[in-house]
Amino acid sequence: MIRRRFIQMMTFAGAGGVAALSAVAAEKKTVTYHVKGFYCVTCAVGVDALLERQKGVVKSQSDYKAATTTITFRPELVSEDQLKASIAEMGFHAE
Repeated sequence: MIRRRFIQMMTFAGAGGVAALSAVAAEKKTVTYHVKGFYCVTCAVGVDALLERQKGVVKSQSDYKAATTTITFRPELVSEDQLKASIAEMGFHAE
């Protein structure tokens, strides 16, 4: 069930465009989360693709072998709680 929801979200995200960020220089923050539920490289790539479409996320880099996701984001546009909630919506758990 979770995997089906994840695939549906991936399909939906692929239909949309990437949101443009403001050209104004802003402070960036980088966090790394341990992610439970990564079973293959597709999981990691999918999380990156969906997170990078979220407003305020500059870059996401996941490693399924290490079960980590490193996210660079703009704290004035998105909070860490929102990032964790987005990961949870995809069927994974970020710590």
